[in-house]
Amino acid sequence: VCAVRQVALCQLVHTTAILFTMSSAIMASNAKLETAPFDPRFPNQNQTKYCYQSFVDYHRCQKIKGEDYEPCNYFKKVFSSICPNAWIENWNDQLESGIFPGKI
Repeated sequence: VCAVRQVALCQLVHTTAILFTMSSAIMASNAKLETAPFDPRFPNQNQTKYCYQSFVDYHRCQKIKGEDYEPCNYFKKVFSSICPNAWIENWNDQLESGIFPGKI
Protein backbone atom coordinates (compact mmCIF):
# COMPACT_ATOMS: atom_id res chain seq x y z
CA VAL A 1 0.00 0.00 0.00
CA CYS A 2 1.40 3.36 -1.01
CA ALA A 3 1.61 6.33 1.32
CA VAL A 4 -0.14 9.49 0.12
CA ARG A 5 3.09 11.33 -0.70
CA GLN A 6 4.60 8.38 -2.51
CA VAL A 7 1.65 7.46 -4.73
CA ALA A 8 3.31 8.45 -8.02
CA LEU A 9 6.51 6.57 -7.20
CA CYS A 10 4.56 3.56 -5.99
CA GLN A 11 2.45 3.51 -9.18
CA LEU A 12 5.59 3.76 -11.30
CA VAL A 13 7.19 0.82 -9.46
CA HIS A 14 3.98 -1.21 -9.80
CA THR A 15 3.68 -0.43 -13.54
CA THR A 16 7.34 -1.31 -14.10
CA ALA A 17 6.85 -4.62 -12.31
CA ILE A 18 3.84 -5.45 -14.49
CA LEU A 19 5.70 -4.58 -17.69
CA PHE A 20 8.71 -6.63 -16.60
CA THR A 21 6.46 -9.60 -15.82
CA MET A 22 4.71 -9.29 -19.20
CA SER A 23 7.96 -9.01 -21.14
CA SER A 24 9.41 -11.96 -19.24
CA ALA A 25 6.35 -14.04 -20.07
CA ILE A 26 6.61 -13.13 -23.74
CA MET A 27 10.29 -14.03 -23.88
CA ALA A 28 9.68 -17.28 -22.00
CA SER A 29 6.95 -18.34 -24.42
CA ASN A 30 9.35 -18.09 -27.39
CA ALA A 31 6.65 -16.22 -29.27
CA LYS A 32 7.85 -14.82 -32.55
CA LEU A 33 7.08 -11.11 -32.56
CA GLU A 34 6.96 -9.41 -35.93
CA THR A 35 5.87 -6.07 -37.24
CA ALA A 36 4.59 -5.15 -40.65
CA PRO A 37 7.22 -5.25 -43.41
CA PHE A 38 8.09 -2.17 -45.43
CA ASP A 39 5.57 -1.38 -48.15
CA PRO A 40 6.81 1.07 -50.83
CA ARG A 41 3.25 2.35 -51.29
CA PHE A 42 3.47 3.84 -47.78
CA PRO A 43 7.02 5.23 -47.42
CA ASN A 44 6.23 7.86 -44.77
CA GLN A 45 6.54 7.62 -41.04
CA ASN A 46 2.78 8.01 -40.62
CA GLN A 47 1.37 4.52 -41.16
CA THR A 48 -2.34 5.40 -40.91
CA LYS A 49 -3.07 4.72 -44.59
CA TYR A 50 -1.13 1.43 -44.45
CA CYS A 51 -3.16 0.42 -41.40
CA TYR A 52 -6.51 1.22 -43.03
CA GLN A 53 -5.62 -0.28 -46.40
CA SER A 54 -4.44 -3.52 -44.79
CA PHE A 55 -7.71 -3.79 -42.85
CA VAL A 56 -9.72 -3.27 -46.03
CA ASP A 57 -7.50 -5.66 -48.02
CA TYR A 58 -7.95 -8.39 -45.40
CA HIS A 59 -11.73 -8.17 -45.54
CA ARG A 60 -11.77 -7.93 -49.34
CA CYS A 61 -9.54 -11.00 -49.56
CA GLN A 62 -11.84 -12.95 -47.25
CA LYS A 63 -14.90 -11.84 -49.20
CA ILE A 64 -13.38 -12.90 -52.54
CA LYS A 65 -11.39 -16.00 -51.56
CA GLY A 66 -13.29 -17.18 -48.48
CA GLU A 67 -12.45 -17.20 -44.79
CA ASP A 68 -10.25 -20.29 -45.04
CA TYR A 69 -7.84 -18.77 -47.58
CA GLU A 70 -4.53 -18.62 -45.68
CA PRO A 71 -2.79 -15.78 -47.63
CA CYS A 72 -5.46 -13.34 -46.38
CA ASN A 73 -3.91 -13.65 -42.93
CA TYR A 74 -0.92 -11.62 -44.14
CA PHE A 75 -3.11 -8.52 -44.20
CA LYS A 76 -4.50 -9.38 -40.77
CA LYS A 77 -0.97 -9.62 -39.35
CA VAL A 78 -0.15 -6.22 -40.82
CA PHE A 79 -3.20 -4.36 -39.53
CA SER A 80 -3.04 -6.13 -36.16
CA SER A 81 0.56 -5.01 -35.86
CA ILE A 82 0.25 -1.35 -36.82
CA CYS A 83 -3.36 -0.32 -36.16
CA PRO A 84 -4.51 0.83 -32.73
CA ASN A 85 -6.84 -1.76 -31.18
CA ALA A 86 -9.56 0.86 -30.69
CA TRP A 87 -9.64 1.52 -34.45
CA ILE A 88 -9.91 -2.18 -35.24
CA GLU A 89 -12.75 -2.63 -32.75
CA ASN A 90 -14.52 0.43 -34.16
CA TRP A 91 -14.15 -0.76 -37.75
CA ASN A 92 -15.36 -4.26 -36.84
CA ASP A 93 -18.41 -2.73 -35.15
CA GLN A 94 -19.05 -0.65 -38.26
CA LEU A 95 -18.74 -3.74 -40.48
CA GLU A 96 -21.26 -5.62 -38.33
CA SER A 97 -23.64 -2.67 -38.44
CA GLY A 98 -23.22 -2.22 -42.19
CA ILE A 99 -21.94 1.35 -41.89
CA PHE A 100 -18.21 0.84 -42.61
CA PRO A 101 -17.13 3.71 -44.91
CA GLY A 102 -14.77 1.63 -47.10
CA LYS A 103 -15.65 -0.55 -50.07
CA ILE A 104 -15.20 -4.19 -49.20
